[in-house]
Amino acid sequence: MAEAPMLEISRVGKRFTMGGDVVEALRPIDLTIARGEFVCLIGASGCGKSTLLRIIAGFETPSSGSVRANGRPATGPGPDRGMVFQDYALFPWMTVRENIDFGPRQRRLPRRELDDIADRHAALVGLSGFRDRYPHQLSGGMKQRVAIARVLANDADILLMDEPFGALDALTRARLQEDLLEVWERTQKTIIFVTHSVEEAVLLADRVIVMSAAPGRIDSDNAVALPRPRDVASPEFNALRRAIGDRLTSHLAARAA
Repeated sequence: MAEAPMLEISRVGKRFTMGGDVVEALRPIDLTIARGEFVCLIGASGCGKSTLLRIIAGFETPSSGSVRANGRPATGPGPDRGMVFQDYALFPWMTVRENIDFGPRQRRLPRRELDDIADRHAALVGLSGFRDRYPHQLSGGMKQRVAIARVLANDADILLMDEPFGALDALTRARLQEDLLEVWERTQKTIIFVTHSVEEAVLLADRVIVMSAAPGRIDSDNAVALPRPRDVASPEFNALRRAIGDRLTSHLAARAA
């Protein structure tokens, strides 16, 4: 018997009212994601990538359609879906340890268990030596690791990542890409990752979902069968990067016309 999908998006559409006009942000979308898959969403600015991610997270209500996570309706935020933002969204008055164990603390777990959760997840993202630091004492890359650890500490089944490395320099971004893949391989979480970078999507994902310009819809669903670790200089990698890049370029050209 086939395993049920981790995420089922069925005919999800989204419309906004702006200044009396109705704006269609997402045209009905169907998407199924398996347990443990790493999926990247990519598309031009304004194509609805982040809107779709926020609908999955339960922060936005779809105008039509439904989302099911792990077989259950996802009609609002829940601990099974954890969001990682580009701007980290850490509590500045809390230490690394306190930021990581914030979710478990709301469940009133014993102090010893909270310490174990914080220590384990700090180690998972390479921050064991920084547990008592505050966010202002950390680099951008370290802050993003704390944000990832905080979601993992909440035992989320699905990690929703909205351009988490977009504000980082190239070297830090490359290191965090490697770290994220290592965490994913160790935890086998399901990851949905929004990015503007074709190279980043092909480097990270099992599948790259290309979205068209607004109103957003799925243009193509591209399997990435390249073995890991992936070589960004290989002919196979660059052939796939060009093919996906061509899809994006065609959307931009059509919108400009």
